[in-house]
Amino acid sequence: MMQLRCVWCLSAVRNRPVKLQLKATRRCSTVQGEVRVRFAPSPTGFLHLGGLRTALYNYIFAKKYGGSFILRLEDTDQSRLVPGAAESIEDMLEWAGVPPDEGPRRGGSVGPYLQSQRLDLYSQTARQLVESDHAYCCFCSSQRLDLLKKEALRTGQTPRYDNRCRHLRAGQVQEKLAQGVPHVIRFRLDAGVEPFQDLIFGRNYHEVAQVEGDPVVMKADGFPTYHLANIVDDHYMRISHVLRGSEWLISTSKHLLMYRALGWQPPTFGHLPLLMNKDGTKLSKRQGDIFIQSFQRDGVLPEALLDITTNCGSGFNTNRIGRRIDELISEFNPSKITTHSALLDLEKLPEFNRIHLKRRIEDEEQCLLLIRDLQGQIQQACTAQIQDEEVLHEDYIRRVLHLRKGHISSLKELVSPAYSYLWVRPSVSSQQVAALTTEAQHIASLVLKLIAERGEELAVDRLNKDLKTLAKQIKATKYREVMKLLRLALSGLQQGPSVAEMMVSLGPAEISHRFQKLALLSETSQT
Repeated sequence: MMQLRCVWCLSAVRNRPVKLQLKATRRCSTVQGEVRVRFAPSPTGFLHLGGLRTALYNYIFAKKYGGSFILRLEDTDQSRLVPGAAESIEDMLEWAGVPPDEGPRRGGSVGPYLQSQRLDLYSQTARQLVESDHAYCCFCSSQRLDLLKKEALRTGQTPRYDNRCRHLRAGQVQEKLAQGVPHVIRFRLDAGVEPFQDLIFGRNYHEVAQVEGDPVVMKADGFPTYHLANIVDDHYMRISHVLRGSEWLISTSKHLLMYRALGWQPPTFGHLPLLMNKDGTKLSKRQGDIFIQSFQRDGVLPEALLDITTNCGSGFNTNRIGRRIDELISEFNPSKITTHSALLDLEKLPEFNRIHLKRRIEDEEQCLLLIRDLQGQIQQACTAQIQDEEVLHEDYIRRVLHLRKGHISSLKELVSPAYSYLWVRPSVSSQQVAALTTEAQHIASLVLKLIAERGEELAVDRLNKDLKTLAKQIKATKYREVMKLLRLALSGLQQGPSVAEMMVSLGPAEISHRFQKLALLSETSQT
């Protein structure tokens, strides 16, 4: 239990007076000295788009100015922890390409990076605040606090603590402590808040003592609240800049009062505008599709996700689609971050993914990884139906990817029914053929002859011309029906890529196999 006595064991406290730098304008020159930023999510849930965006801006800021990006997990609310969430947050940051330089997994010189492992530090700081009369023990029961809240709501007022225990005499406090009465520690909110210069919102302050009761900084279970833990950790982790969501802007004056009470130099603050839906509504965690794991599962590329979350916002010298992380870093300019909410249109995500998938296909090393991924997806989706193992070979899949780049938005599309012909030979009936032409056998023989002449050298443009020439040799069947028949024989479908592209994808041997099958089917149906 917390004792009132002072324990002076904070030898590392830097007793520097607080001096807030008030700048008339926002400039990049505010970034001076060692840059250390942090992303501090709570593992009470999995990483979602809003959290990833905050992490991304911190990561970009650190890399732009040669600094460090720290991951700290705020797990002090033990009752709400979600099993596996802490590990998943780290996994998703690494998958997204914004790995922390320091954190629970990677370690570092200012750890531990889990707040639940730093309780002694918070306890010591709380004692220091009590000893210096900047905080006090509060013995109010939960029942009394509930009554205060209900009465405030009944009279149309904002619920707030009435600071009753602030006025207890030292003897009364000692008596209650001796009796073992449960208590929390509250910080004294004093009037006279100094303005601070926010990197994004400019000159700002909130006279919190006029609208709020004294906040709890240490709960009865010995765990700190956010207000205490975040300033203690930011101080001892030497955080230079706090970039967080604008919902915390109103709390910053409260935090600065705590910095002043402890004699610590505060970091520079920058509050990022909120990420919202395209219609201006709040991006809610209840929307299952905003969690990063769901994007990963759906085949969204991490660079596409980073691109769309920055494209809809601000903070860059240009605003264009297709930027990768190195380009985001080079074009980043914090003075260009506006206070307007970023409106996210997830309907545009497939277009972002299409652009980044094309870039991956064109990169030889990345393309090889895509091939490995697609091989696994093909085997999982079509193993029992594959007649020719050639479709799993690296060269074959590479050819398919290069032909389809710019047309597909994800690899998953290539294992959908629309592209099954690439991996599984289609089933075509004589009735389907007869509905198009009575010259199927003749057409099949002309295609077989064309492929034999062309050999292994097949190209889409050349084949398009060849097929037009071939169609002119057919007497009773129009060009359109000839193309429909070729598409049917190749894919079993009525639509898809051009017939010439289908042929180049499949290659001479497979084209010959499918048209020999068509010729045999036509011959059988005529006898």
